[in-house]
Amino acid sequence: MSTLTHAVRDSTTMLRRNLLHMRRYPSLTLNLLLTPVMLLLVFVYIFGGAMSAGIGGGGDRSDYLAYVFPGILMLTIGGTTIGSAVSIAMDMNEGIIARFRTMAIHRGSVLIGHVIGSVLQCVMSVTLVGAVAVAIGFRSTDATVLEWILAFGLLALVSLALTWVAVGMGLSSPNVEAASNNALPLMLLPMLGSAFVPVDAMPGWFQPIAEYQPFTPAIETLRGLLLGTEIGHNGWLAVAWCVALAVLGYVWSKSLFNRDPK
Repeated sequence: MSTLTHAVRDSTTMLRRNLLHMRRYPSLTLNLLLTPVMLLLVFVYIFGGAMSAGIGGGGDRSDYLAYVFPGILMLTIGGTTIGSAVSIAMDMNEGIIARFRTMAIHRGSVLIGHVIGSVLQCVMSVTLVGAVAVAIGFRSTDATVLEWILAFGLLALVSLALTWVAVGMGLSSPNVEAASNNALPLMLLPMLGSAFVPVDAMPGWFQPIAEYQPFTPAIETLRGLLLGTEIGHNGWLAVAWCVALAVLGYVWSKSLFNRDPK
């Protein structure tokens, strides 16, 4: 059996294992799925009128729904990847990772299974949030098929990048609670960007931080693809952030996984 075939077979087995964990621990999965849906409903129906007026939408909730939807998608991905950090920290604390290290399996398959499982879970999450957004009135009539494909590709790329970072956080955390806390910024950072209000409405000293952090370029790129707003330099910034985070997360995770256990 070739090395590639061995790696694919073992990675598929690990992916199946992680997907089964989603079925066995439905409370964690439901919490990760329902949290962004609840935030979407709260911001649209409770704060939507006031927030729409604040961004020049005339108080129309549908205008604010269109504005906030890309930000909620980013928040959804960030929240879902927290589950990856928790899952891999649980494996570390229960000794599963140590057992896998001693088995005749492809070493990278353990992490690859977690990563692919998390990306699939992110896809499920954004699909659910998207369905809810459409049900309450979101429309993207100007987006072409190519723009929808590019938007989906960007969401998948963000999911991959954040998952590798979350895997590193899970491997480096001493317990499950620490993993959850360490990964929490992945869900909070979109709130400190342009997810809910424009960067121009923020204090002047904070605007550069909000504008150039990882999530704001991705959010603005999604708005451009789905709503026809100006993308500008945000497209290449979003891709650059994703590639950088994916590479750094992969190198960090691989280093932590391959180190000798104490």
